[in-house]
Amino acid sequence: MLIAILADLHANLQATQAVLDHARAVGAGRYVVLGDIVGYGGDPGPVLDIVTGLAEDGALVLRGNHDDMASDPRKEMNAQAASAALWTRSQLSGSQRRYLEHLPLTIEDEDRLYVHADAAAPERWRYVFDAESALTSLNGTTQRMVFCGHVHMPMVYALQPSGRMLPFAPTPGKSAPLLAHRRWHVVLGSVGQPRDGNAAACYALYDTRRHEYRLERVAYDVGAAARIRAAGLPDMLAERLYSGR
Repeated sequence: MLIAILADLHANLQATQAVLDHARAVGAGRYVVLGDIVGYGGDPGPVLDIVTGLAEDGALVLRGNHDDMASDPRKEMNAQAASAALWTRSQLSGSQRRYLEHLPLTIEDEDRLYVHADAAAPERWRYVFDAESALTSLNGTTQRMVFCGHVHMPMVYALQPSGRMLPFAPTPGKSAPLLAHRRWHVVLGSVGQPRDGNAAACYALYDTRRHEYRLERVAYDVGAAARIRAAGLPDMLAERLYSGR
């Protein structure tokens, strides 16, 4: 089965639609959303409606830290995230906020664990940004593979016989084997707010039969997504969409 794995949609409707159109075109048969459905972007309600529709059709959906912020005003956050979270909260219905609040932090599926952030302590929202943090996260589960988001920069880590993690940056559009005799930690890029210097939306495909992972980049209408400004959100949140930073 070909699984489309999406992370960090961040209420970017145009990027979300473009990624799902691409995934359907290449034959994805299942979908996983690793959280941060909302936050930062200008279309939290419509994007959440898309995700709930996917869930009704069998998609796995997890909670991210920005989903937490949108559903619970007591959560701590920095000033930019706070302004976006307050606005996002005002755009969602009570049922939508409750939906976000009750999403799981982790889901195990066959030999994979899906999580928004660190698998060892998912409720702490720790970033998996290097080999050491990837090893800590992988050691938090007995599953063979972990797929997470949160960092907004794609990377793959392979556990070596020595016990060390070997990182490599995946090449967009090129399949990479995740060998069945090894353990892996895959960090996805962001659908709605890339921060790796590439403004194109980012998601991943995993072929469960071939044990192959493929990073995909999808162009979308950044100008339309940048209407964040019209909502009165910080201008930087719009500007960074153009640079992927």
